Amino acid sequence: RERSTRVLSIQSSVVSGYVGNKSAVFPLQTLGIEVDFINSVQFSNHTGYPSWTGEALDGPQLQELVKGMQDNNLINHTHLLTGYMRSPSILRAVMDTLRLLRSKNPSCVYVCDPVMGDNGKLYVPEELLPIYREEVVPLASVLTPNQFEAEALTGVKIASDADAVAAMQRLHAMGVKIVVITSCDYADNGTITLLASRAA
Repeated sequence: RERSTRVLSIQSSVVSGYVGNKSAVFPLQTLGIEVDFINSVQFSNHTGYPSWTGEALDGPQLQELVKGMQDNNLINHTHLLTGYMRSPSILRAVMDTLRLLRSKNPSCVYVCDPVMGDNGKLYVPEELLPIYREEVVPLASVLTPNQFEAEALTGVKIASDADAVAAMQRLHAMGVKIVVITSCDYADNGTITLLASRAA
């Protein structure tokens, strides 16, 4: 029997604004997709503002939630969707969760938005970058970095379509099947470009 689409979304949530789970869960549900969601943080607003307040989930807390689901036979997802993470412990717990999901469903699709920063500035701890590069990216089915994040992950400075393609090829070589660079702003006229690539 074909599995119905069921997503586990582990992303941020904010009181004011629309990012992470607050912007992903409802649209997916309106499409008839079942979504289980865990908030990686609960903040007053996103971290692009001068300040914010709230709490961040850590790795053991995520593992405890997932264990509760597993104990009740609730791990039956076709997709894992992840976004903003605040610490190495939760990022590695996400990888443990992915391995668990794939032990139940080897074809589980992992859609990773490696939320790290924008416009030349990191807004997560710098120690997350090598974890994304070495541990997360190789397991992702779909990766959706912005221009800054694609540059940080690959070391390729993106100043043209050709550079973006080179960065996507490097990400494919790291193991990702589909790469979508969600916003490139190197055009002289202020145009924002989205580029997508599927590995051959």
